[in-house]
Amino acid sequence: MVHSAYDSFELLNNCPTKIETIESYGAKLFLGCSDGSLRIYGPESFGFDRSPPSSPHALELRKEPYVLERAVNGFSKKPLVAMEVSGTRELLLSLSESIAFHRLPNLETIAVITKAKGANVYSWDDRRGFLCFARQKRVCIFRHDGGRGFVEVKEFGVPDVVKSMSWCGENVCLGIRREYMILNATNGALSEIFPSGRIAPPLVVSLPSGELLLGKDNIGVFVDQNGKLLQEGRICWSEAPKVVVIQKPYAIALLQRHVEIRSLRVPYPLIQTVVLRNICHLHQSNNAIFVAVDNSVYGLFPVPLGAQIVQLTASGDFEEALALCKMLPPEDASLRAAKEGSIHIRYAHYLFENGSYEEAMDQFLASQVDITYVLSLYPSIVLPKSAVLPEPEKLMENVWDASHLSRGSSGVSDDMESSPSLQLSESEDNAALESKKMSHNTLMALIKFLQKKRYNIIEKATAEGTDEVLLDAVGENFASYDSTRAKKSNKLAHQGRINMAISSGARETAAILDTALLQALLLTGQSSAALELLRNLNYCDIKICEEILQKRNHHTALLELYKCNGMHRDALKLLHQLVEDSKSDQPQSELSQKFKPEMIIEYLKPLCAIEPMLVLEFSMLVLESCPSQTIDLFLSGNIPADLVNSYLKQHAPNMQAMYLELMLAMNEHGISGNLQNEMVQIYLSEVLEWHADLCSQGKWEEKGYSPTRKKLLSALESISGYNPEGLLKRLPTDALYEERAILLGKMNQHELALSLYVHKMKCGKRFVYGNFGSLLHIYPSLHIPELALSYCDRVYESIPHQTSGNIYLTLLQIYLNPQRTTKNFEKRITSLVSSQNTSIPKVSSGSSVKAKGGRSAKKIAEIEGAADMRVSLSSTDSGRSDCDAGEPSEEGGSSIMIDEVLDLLSRRWDRIHGAQALKLLPRETKLQDVSLTMEGEFIQIIIKVIHQMRQRYDGRGWMVGNNLLPFLGPLLRKSSEAYRNLSVIKSLRQSENLQVKDELHDQRKTVVKISSDSMCSLCNKKIGTSVFAVYPNGKTLVHFVCFRDSQSMKAVIKSSPLRKR
Repeated sequence: MVHSAYDSFELLNNCPTKIETIESYGAKLFLGCSDGSLRIYGPESFGFDRSPPSSPHALELRKEPYVLERAVNGFSKKPLVAMEVSGTRELLLSLSESIAFHRLPNLETIAVITKAKGANVYSWDDRRGFLCFARQKRVCIFRHDGGRGFVEVKEFGVPDVVKSMSWCGENVCLGIRREYMILNATNGALSEIFPSGRIAPPLVVSLPSGELLLGKDNIGVFVDQNGKLLQEGRICWSEAPKVVVIQKPYAIALLQRHVEIRSLRVPYPLIQTVVLRNICHLHQSNNAIFVAVDNSVYGLFPVPLGAQIVQLTASGDFEEALALCKMLPPEDASLRAAKEGSIHIRYAHYLFENGSYEEAMDQFLASQVDITYVLSLYPSIVLPKSAVLPEPEKLMENVWDASHLSRGSSGVSDDMESSPSLQLSESEDNAALESKKMSHNTLMALIKFLQKKRYNIIEKATAEGTDEVLLDAVGENFASYDSTRAKKSNKLAHQGRINMAISSGARETAAILDTALLQALLLTGQSSAALELLRNLNYCDIKICEEILQKRNHHTALLELYKCNGMHRDALKLLHQLVEDSKSDQPQSELSQKFKPEMIIEYLKPLCAIEPMLVLEFSMLVLESCPSQTIDLFLSGNIPADLVNSYLKQHAPNMQAMYLELMLAMNEHGISGNLQNEMVQIYLSEVLEWHADLCSQGKWEEKGYSPTRKKLLSALESISGYNPEGLLKRLPTDALYEERAILLGKMNQHELALSLYVHKMKCGKRFVYGNFGSLLHIYPSLHIPELALSYCDRVYESIPHQTSGNIYLTLLQIYLNPQRTTKNFEKRITSLVSSQNTSIPKVSSGSSVKAKGGRSAKKIAEIEGAADMRVSLSSTDSGRSDCDAGEPSEEGGSSIMIDEVLDLLSRRWDRIHGAQALKLLPRETKLQDVSLTMEGEFIQIIIKVIHQMRQRYDGRGWMVGNNLLPFLGPLLRKSSEAYRNLSVIKSLRQSENLQVKDELHDQRKTVVKISSDSMCSLCNKKIGTSVFAVYPNGKTLVHFVCFRDSQSMKAVIKSSPLRKR
């Protein structure tokens, strides 16, 4: 848009001759006239009676009338074509019939380049001191040597007459008659750019950035130093310009009837037109543009940037105004920021009112305005009470008032004070305006604005919270000082908290931003984005967001709001209510999704470590519907098992056993003995209730197994942390014998346990279970030997074999004398239970119970010592076996369970001590010449026993000899093999002993020969008849005295502390 960028002012109008060329030197004007004279003008304020400034080049052209100071007639023979001042070298370059250089300010001639005679155009590189000029079809390059002369560097030929030229870096851009070319100043190579225009002559203009502006009729094309076209676009003048000068941020062109000023910003709009008649020359000085009109000179002085900014803002050209703000001097940085902010705000309002919402938000973002100002445009967005919404008009007025304070430093004119402020349009249809502000597009633009602002605000709020925590920690440290400093420390801590409360603006701003952002996301239907906002760090106002989310039925987002603010109880209550509503048969239209109990479990998982009681409280709500998932929650959440168990025992006792089962299955050693005992107690209680129920109905059978009883048996056998004495006390005396046997085994009462298997559980189905009742095998007709034998196997495999073999002898004794073991059995069980509070004697693995007064206990003690007994040949026949010592059978049957005895011996011969087992056999089996002191004698005894067993029968007609073969045969083979192995070992050791003796004998046979030439290795003297010593290698000979002295020296050196060097 058009505004006043330059003010025109007439500097002089009384030049007697026509002005051919013009140049400035500091505050002075040099005019080259048609008569060859040089006329020098200065500001009228200098006066002729005052000496000029010592540094005229540091001055600027003044906006005042100029008067003639000096006229140099005959400066050149012909009219001057062009002039140029080299400010750094204090030289005046002039082109007439040739090119001449004069020293400033005295105009002393220092050089005239005669080879430039006839030159029509030149270009001066002031930085390097290079001169390039063209005459006819030749281009010459000279270099200033720093003194009074110039040195020719190069001369090149060109295709046509050069009309315009300019240095571009190390090369020269030439505008010849038909096209533009780049001339390589080193080798003279020419490269074409593009053809020149047909109407106007070529025009080459150098830009401050080093690029070039090439004229093609009325179009200015931008190229780089290599002639490559740039993408910035093209300047389109109203007509083909004669001269173009660059004074940022504008390009000024001399046209036929006026001067045209355009911006250098794309799309290069027209800024101003200065109409002057008969303009013949246009030149640039350090601070102004001056033009020559026949005998007059006008100066175009730039309007102060502040005034231009005001004009542009008032006319609505905000982008141009912002571009000018960037050109303000660095010392006015605060002013520039204020101006830019106010312009951005005005520009944003302009865009917002015209429907460009996203662009408007970009301007608000660039203005660094507070977000509450932007949110004031959205009255339907509810903000926290701490947010104070400013009025846009007042804010803009305050911003502009602040910018006026330093306006003078940038030359802002007084017109700014009267500039109108941007007013919001007040239409009659306010409702339509409000609906426009809350439209989808406006909200989307607001969302993008808030998201761009959010990162920095959240970062500051987080840092502020960290500082507050540190300050509180420091205050606590102060509070720990002694009483003399207690008051002072409390005062400091109080002051710190006050300061944090005052400086909590970052968190308040973050709360305003996140609260508004959440509402905007919900209003635009971006529920997923709202959830993502709540799942991450946010500062949403809880009350406002809770009310909005409840009103709009955004239950999932409300859950996330509670969760991110640590309101877990409220979240779980809401989630439970949603789950209950989802279960109801009636359709819930307000529920956007179906909520399942598993969601409560998923919510509780992260809380196990921080809120275990809350987890236990709300897990009870879903324990019945999702038992396994809830138990897994307890296990995976590392909640203390004792705490979970006590809570389940109080609120969900029916789930207590299930939890303990899974806990034990996951880690048997990770559960305490108390919990193991409690689990078994739970199983036992259920089994006892089941037993009582069946007994009341008359349906109880010992061989019946309920699922809970299976679990009880499995737990009793597999775990060891429970208290068997307490459980044994609860068992009935006439049932649950298998449980009683397992408990007795845990108490090392193996004889009583085996008695139960033999006498109480006589036959029937037997179930073998895995962990916690999983059925592995069913034996439909599993008899007494199998039950008792499996028990002995478990005991034997669970304890060291050196002492566990006697468990089979205990079972053998029960088989050989069943009547004696059944006598007073119930009394012993009762006495054992009644004495559980006292110390119960423990029988070591493989030994029987050492109870006082028990005959079977004495017999087991005898079995334990059987390994040490030595049976003589004379006492074999006269001794009595254990089976003979028993009382007569009350039932009239056999007193020996011979089948079970033989089955046990044949199947477990390798685990039973043979000698002790044979001693327990009936006395009718006479063992002649028995001697158990050596293995060889034992083998002989076995051979005789086998022979005798084949010829004898027991009292009931059993052929014992033949039936003992499965026991004695493998035992004999094993013993024979052991005997052979030991014999081989004995022979090998004897052979090794002989070899050692032979080697010792050979070593003792060593002969040392002493001759007259034998020398001592230590003193190097002959040994002669002296006592000598020989080293182990058998070759080194020394005197014994020398050897003794050397050993003494070594001992002294080792014991000396000065050994270290």
